[in-house]
Amino acid sequence: MKRLLRNTLRSRWLQRAVGLLAAEYLRLVWLTNKFSYDPPDVYELVEPRMPSIFAFWHGQHFMTPFIKTKDSHRAKVLISLHRDGEFNAIAAERLGIGTIRGSGDHGAAFHRKGGVGAFKEMVRALQENYNVALTADVPKRSRVAGLGIIMLARESGRPIMPFAMATSRFIRLNNWDHTTINLPFGRGALVGIEQVIVPPDADAATMERLRQQLEANLNEATRRAYARVGRPEEALHG
Repeated sequence: MKRLLRNTLRSRWLQRAVGLLAAEYLRLVWLTNKFSYDPPDVYELVEPRMPSIFAFWHGQHFMTPFIKTKDSHRAKVLISLHRDGEFNAIAAERLGIGTIRGSGDHGAAFHRKGGVGAFKEMVRALQENYNVALTADVPKRSRVAGLGIIMLARESGRPIMPFAMATSRFIRLNNWDHTTINLPFGRGALVGIEQVIVPPDADAATMERLRQQLEANLNEATRRAYARVGRPEEALHG
């Protein structure tokens, strides 16, 4: 029975059906929440710096495809090779976002999880004028920024744009990243915060300092986003 269930979950038709349903649900959430922006001219500030690396916390990622509001904003998102990643990849592509499959982790599992190929593909995408979006967390350690995204910025020469999106109505799961499932018919907020630029000659100490800066910026963006939708207490759980 377990094997049958596992095979069903891995079946392409089910993954596609779930991915497409998820994309249309997220579109409903986007259309039925009134979003505000901090700063109000966030797009005007970011556009001259494109292509950029957009960073956000894991578990807070479902609404991020809607940052792309213009056809000229070409974007690709890093999605893991895990089975759950298939649903996310299908949903992202349905919403007009390209996908790069692999791990952003630069730990011991970097090679095994397709990290090398994904890293090279992200660098290439930035060179081809795509924005690249990815979670900043170290895998299985919520709200701890890893060095992978810092290395990507150093290699590509592109700025990191930390941001957060929140809605006033949501369900929060009791898992490692406190995944937030956004709900329709409420208020939303998109908060962009100070960019992080990594010099091409950054040494280990500089990269660690910038990693800490990115972590702090993401936490501040998250705090502001929840405050804007009237849920300031929720920023602690993220």
